[in-house]
Amino acid sequence: MPAVSPFERFGTFPRSGLYKRESEKDACGLAMVATLRGTAGYDIIETALTALRNLEHRGAIGSDAGTGDGAGILLQVPDAFFRDELKLPLPAPGEFGVGLVFESTDAGERSLERKKFAEIASQEQLTVLQWRDVPTNSDVLGDLAKAAMPFISQVFVESTSGAFQLDLERALFRLRKRSEREIGLYHPSLSAKTIVYKGMVTTLQLEPFFPDLSNRSMVSTLALVHSRFSTNTFPSWPLAHPYRMIAHNGEINTVRGNRNWMRAREAQLQSELLGDIESLKPIITPGASDSASFDEVVELLYLAGRSLPHAMMMMIPEAWEKHTAIEPARKSFYEYHSMLMEAWDGPAAVIFTDGSLVGATLDRNGLRPGRYIITEDGLVVLASEIGVADVEPSKIVRKGRLQPGKMFLVDTAAGRIIEDDEIKAEISAQEPWETWLSENRINLRDLPDREHIAHTTSSVNRRQRTFGYTEEELKILLRPMALAGAEPLGAMGSDTPIAAISDRPRLLFDYFVQQFAQVTNPPLDAIREEVVTSLSTGIGPERNLLAVGPTHARQVILDFPALSNDELAKIKHIDEIPGSGEAFVVQGLYRVADGAEALEERLAKICEEVDTAINEGITYLILSDRNSNRDLAPIPSLLLTSSVHHHLIRTGRRTMVGLVVEAGDVREVHHVAALVGYGAAAVNPYLALESVELMVKDGTLEGISFEQAAGNLIKSLGKGVLKIMSKMGISTVSSYSGAQCFEAIGLNPEVIDKYFTGTISQLGGI
Repeated sequence: MPAVSPFERFGTFPRSGLYKRESEKDACGLAMVATLRGTAGYDIIETALTALRNLEHRGAIGSDAGTGDGAGILLQVPDAFFRDELKLPLPAPGEFGVGLVFESTDAGERSLERKKFAEIASQEQLTVLQWRDVPTNSDVLGDLAKAAMPFISQVFVESTSGAFQLDLERALFRLRKRSEREIGLYHPSLSAKTIVYKGMVTTLQLEPFFPDLSNRSMVSTLALVHSRFSTNTFPSWPLAHPYRMIAHNGEINTVRGNRNWMRAREAQLQSELLGDIESLKPIITPGASDSASFDEVVELLYLAGRSLPHAMMMMIPEAWEKHTAIEPARKSFYEYHSMLMEAWDGPAAVIFTDGSLVGATLDRNGLRPGRYIITEDGLVVLASEIGVADVEPSKIVRKGRLQPGKMFLVDTAAGRIIEDDEIKAEISAQEPWETWLSENRINLRDLPDREHIAHTTSSVNRRQRTFGYTEEELKILLRPMALAGAEPLGAMGSDTPIAAISDRPRLLFDYFVQQFAQVTNPPLDAIREEVVTSLSTGIGPERNLLAVGPTHARQVILDFPALSNDELAKIKHIDEIPGSGEAFVVQGLYRVADGAEALEERLAKICEEVDTAINEGITYLILSDRNSNRDLAPIPSLLLTSSVHHHLIRTGRRTMVGLVVEAGDVREVHHVAALVGYGAAAVNPYLALESVELMVKDGTLEGISFEQAAGNLIKSLGKGVLKIMSKMGISTVSSYSGAQCFEAIGLNPEVIDKYFTGTISQLGGI
């Protein structure tokens, strides 16, 4: 793989100083245009370009007033146009592929890259027919866009093995991925069905920059257009939309976790349809935007055998958890697939196409706009807002807006609209999802109760001192949560020094602050919008994402991300339930007399122990600091959790085990949120629970049983995590897990890179 990914190679600004690509966000405008008449025409492209120009206010321009954040169009391969342009015979439609390519501006380097491209094509049983220099008019560009502009060409490829339709698409996918990985080229598209024209242009510049788009022999039955507005970011040529299958308006707030989980799943990916997966890794290209990463996963799911609507339902599921009226089969579909993949969560309006079907879907919260019209002559227009196309009102026979979690789908080949209920009913009936769940899923609440262990006052007090508990925390934090089942109210402001400059001992949790939603992303109201949120999650191994089967549903379902001591005991003894797997407790302790070196060595040793346990078939890992003493000190639970989580991601084994943390240093909502954010499926704050039990015994908590107090504490921690998730616009705890929506303040970069990989930090320190 080249040292620089295509996204970084053709970008305008490298990572430098305080600028970090991972901080980028964008807010955009989009539109899809299609026809139900069954015949392609230039009018579809013309209407789409008009819609794009009318989305000018949704895009942005640079300081030189001629550099746009990006705009583009996706359409069907215009067969007649290319035959006329090339003056060479082409194979029949569907038997050749064509793609736009961003190449080096140096002719010598370009020649070498094309030679290497031809070699890879040959290895994939493809042959290059011809390269075409795409006509462009750089005079319309601003100085910044012109300086960053790559050489733009098109390449035409056919199969030497007779591959046709989807088989050809898969071969072209392999060629494109390998070209990007091994050469560093960027392909906006390479397909037998669709082609993309895009760049760092404004909505008004796209058509004059690409004269091809003005040629009336270009025809299509569908088109997607997009205008990019990158908030607090820098634009680049590859980051313009549309991508190969989607265009997106909004933000994927869980993208860091989604990328980590996809990287973790790579070791188990297998597909007869796609062949050797190893040469296609990493599935998600480094330096990509949230939308580009989303597109790459959609494309993988689609080419591995799922339909495009099926893939979209997996990645942006509707709010099924608390929806009482949803059909049982559809609910089972969503629950089953939640065990394969977490939702890509955040405000999203996504338009998508496979070259024949074209559609749109909205996130479960409905935080992005989408309106559509259908005319009497079969024209369908859907966009970020109404009025983007010049349509006579009297010709409109139907209009409406995208509903939260719903799908709007057009089959251009059959010439009809497929309603949300129809497409989802069809997909929900493809496999016996409900049977697979009922035969394999394990609900934690249904497991047999274990004997409750009560600890002595002296034992609890000793460990409270070990973990730095204060009287203030017991009275102001734990007592109200145990009594009321809700996080205590606090002041709007705090004059407590940040941990990095405090002269008092501080927990590692205090060096991490929760990120908040951007201006373009309103936070959720978790109380009024409770129906779209979920704190339930599954723990256990995940199987091959590209396959389906009953064993994928073999997970333990938890109601909350926080566990009581008795619930954790159930998981520790889960091997007593036949076929449920086995748990392994990792002692997160180190010899304190040997100092920091001993801590670092112990973390490395723990990773070795975890690897050995997985080799022996362990399916549940419990990271525990319970047995500390005067010689063995507890490793901070956040450091322990993130260290193991990222080690397993790097070794490709993360999805083989469920991760639970048994932590004595956890007593606040922020602590639970941080542990979940760094990979834990659930957290057992055992010492906080034992402290509450002690308060019941000594009368500090009156009029309440320990069982009630413990239940209230668990409930309040769960509700508190939901509140924190809501500030980032994240709806489900399964999506929040591993999402790392935190910024580190006052930690050394070496510590972050090794143990908290990918965490944003503007300020170094200890």
